[in-house]
Amino acid sequence: MDLAKELKRSLYADIEPYSSGTLKVSDLHSIYWEQSGNPNGHPVVFLHGGPGGGTSPTNRRFFDPDFYRIILFDQRGAGRSTPHACLEDNTTWDLIDDIEKLREHLVIPEWQVFGGSWGSTLALAYSQSHPDKVTGMVLRGIFLLRKKELDWFYEGGAAAIFPDAWEPFRDLIPENERGSFISAYSKRLNSDNIETQYVAARTWTKWEMMTAHLLPNEDNIKKGDDDNFSLAFARIENHYFMNKGFFPSDSFLLDNIEKIRHIKTIIIQGRYDVCCPMMSAWDLHKAWPETEFKVVPDAGHSANEPGIAAELMSYLERHRRPVTINSVANSLVGHSPSIRQLK
Repeated sequence: MDLAKELKRSLYADIEPYSSGTLKVSDLHSIYWEQSGNPNGHPVVFLHGGPGGGTSPTNRRFFDPDFYRIILFDQRGAGRSTPHACLEDNTTWDLIDDIEKLREHLVIPEWQVFGGSWGSTLALAYSQSHPDKVTGMVLRGIFLLRKKELDWFYEGGAAAIFPDAWEPFRDLIPENERGSFISAYSKRLNSDNIETQYVAARTWTKWEMMTAHLLPNEDNIKKGDDDNFSLAFARIENHYFMNKGFFPSDSFLLDNIEKIRHIKTIIIQGRYDVCCPMMSAWDLHKAWPETEFKVVPDAGHSANEPGIAAELMSYLERHRRPVTINSVANSLVGHSPSIRQLK
């Protein structure tokens, strides 16, 4: 029997959260969080992409609801977190602190971390800051937020593959400002004119959504028409990229692999990922050969690509660990306060 073929490789059915709420993480910011699945199960926290992308109900479907205690949250300024699209006090280090505040709020001693694209960046940074709180990592579409990655996608490299999608992104910016598209978009996304912000946000978002799948995905592309989504997505992404992820050096995440080398981790990468090209996953795996490394030969960037979703599901099935008596007890303690915030 081929075990890999016997494992579940399709998403689980839709489920609803059993508890949700908002957590005030600073004088300014409050983050939306939710829990679904098994209240006594193995905790896993889902780190969404962007930054600024927010979570969606589909994110719950990667996890066996009978086994996992599934925690989703919207990062600062994204999704249902407030204030919407806010850049003030919004850095990688703030988000890492928020993850810890949420873990403590839910009384979870340690958890598995699941993140793709920017979520993989944040997963690595969080785990390097708190390696004793992470039981394992599932990383997809690796993004290390290095200059060469930003230049590839936002300064003309990916245009060689998607020239038709690139031209509207390029043409919004006058020729005399095209020395740095990230800077030119920053000026417009932070304009005093809200319509200028919206136009820039829609154009920025459509460029990414048109390139996120190996084959065009119309539902994904339509996100660029949603001003509420686009404004948070584009403003927060651009803010982080202007500030180089708030990392002290270009190779910061690779330079700190030793802190997390012991954490059981898989890297799942689409061969034809244009948003986060495979060079980054390859560099990460070379620096961290202990990781399991899986290249999906017929996939682009999105976690919802059939081949990528199948590999994510297969790995989660193969590496479920038994819920110990202690972890059940801890989960029960953690579940008690959160249930009072049931919506």
